[in-house]
Amino acid sequence: MIFFLVLLGLVLLAQITELLIPALPWLYNAHVYIVPVIVFYGAMALPFPLMLALALFAGVLLDALTVQVIGGKVEISAGSSILIYGALAGIMHGLRPLFARGRWEVHCILSGVFTSLIVLAQYLMITFRRGSLVFTREIWWQIGGPGLIAMAIAPIFFWGLQWLAQITAYSYGPQRGQIE
Repeated sequence: MIFFLVLLGLVLLAQITELLIPALPWLYNAHVYIVPVIVFYGAMALPFPLMLALALFAGVLLDALTVQVIGGKVEISAGSSILIYGALAGIMHGLRPLFARGRWEVHCILSGVFTSLIVLAQYLMITFRRGSLVFTREIWWQIGGPGLIAMAIAPIFFWGLQWLAQITAYSYGPQRGQIE
């Protein structure tokens, strides 16, 4: 339970940090997203109910930042981020046996892919409501760039979070050679 509370605190801290990190001009102004990497690690390490609670918390925080009402029209609906995080974290949780064997490669790659899917889903919600679906090279980089960054930082974060799990004596964590 301590580890779950640590993950909640890290999600909150990461969400605040994301606001302070400027867009990367050399990557077509792509943003750095840390929260999905933490949520996806939690999806692999936590039991299903706690994984859903972590996805709910991260989704509420993201909704608080992205829900927009412009000209009386809602562009991104409240609750959409919760559903996106829940679905993607559920897929990641389903791949937990690989994680339990110590195979993190697939999860690192999926963290990047799923981070890009979160940004793509938000973009599609906005463009469908506005009625102007346009994909330029810059837009693709703003969708794919955060995924590439998440894929690059995922091994470092996964290692650090695994270390935190050991420090907090988290017993549900993966053990090499054992599967649930």
